[in-house]
Amino acid sequence: MKCPFCGHSEDKVLDTRVQKDGGIRRRRECLSCKSRYSTLENVILTYPFIIKKDGRREPFSKEKLLRGLQAAAQKRPIGLNQLEGVTERIAAWLMTRGESEVASKLIGRRVMAELKQLDDVAYVRFASVYRTFKDVQEFVEKLEGDELIDMIDSTGPQLSLSAMALNANTLVPQPNTTTLGNPSSTTLRNLENEKTIPGNSPPNPVSN
Repeated sequence: MKCPFCGHSEDKVLDTRVQKDGGIRRRRECLSCKSRYSTLENVILTYPFIIKKDGRREPFSKEKLLRGLQAAAQKRPIGLNQLEGVTERIAAWLMTRGESEVASKLIGRRVMAELKQLDDVAYVRFASVYRTFKDVQEFVEKLEGDELIDMIDSTGPQLSLSAMALNANTLVPQPNTTTLGNPSSTTLRNLENEKTIPGNSPPNPVSN
């Protein structure tokens, strides 16, 4: 490190502090002119390129990922620090893969796995936008049968879409086929008996 005042290449470190973003701030003193100055050290990370569905390639952006998570978690009891934690975990996961290119489909599945552990509603919101479905039935079947990233452990009650659909169906009253469209034999016998029992027929309104 050269002194910004005299250009001397030797100095001594007076103080070192770790920043919130992970960078390291050092206070230095030039051994030649005794001038003091500060330096900031940051790790340079090279993220892989993301291959979109249409074949386009674009660099990975943590800011774009965080905006997508915020849209899925809108009006849900999820803090910003939780979403930032998900973003950092996914970014670290991409780095550990050691690949120069990653399909957006794979990242989307990882995001779904993270949201499924965080909030059911946010998970369904993201899945409904990320995946395309023909109808509601296909939506339920795809989500119930979706195999997410197996490195995400399932720790808590999960949303059962099939159970939700079943409960929704039970709320709709069904017609009683026994007494409406197809009368039972007992009902028919009761009607025949009423015809044969004297006094059950209404009086003739026309007087003689």
